[in-house]
Amino acid sequence: MIARLAEAEPLPQYKQIPGFTAFSAAINDDELFSLTVWETAEQAETANTTATNWVSDSGFELTPREVHIAEVVLSTLLGVDTPATA
Repeated sequence: MIARLAEAEPLPQYKQIPGFTAFSAAINDDELFSLTVWETAEQAETANTTATNWVSDSGFELTPREVHIAEVVLSTLLGVDTPATA
C-alpha cells in the first residue's frame, strides 16, 4: 500500500522539480528507505522538503531518519560507472 501511495504522491511532485533523475523505495519489516537522485545537491535539498512534507501528511507512522546527500559514483540502475583508472 505505501508503495502505491509513494508512486501516486511524491513521485509526481519529484518529477516537477528540476534536476530529478530517479526515485527508488524499499521497505522491510518496520522501515521505509528511499533514494532519490538529483543533478545537484541544491535540488536534493529542495526534494528533501517535499519528502518531509509527504511523510508528515501520509498518515503512516513514519519517522524521518537521516538524510544523506552525496555524489553517485557507481549505479547499475543509472548507468553510472567509474573511470577505468579508478
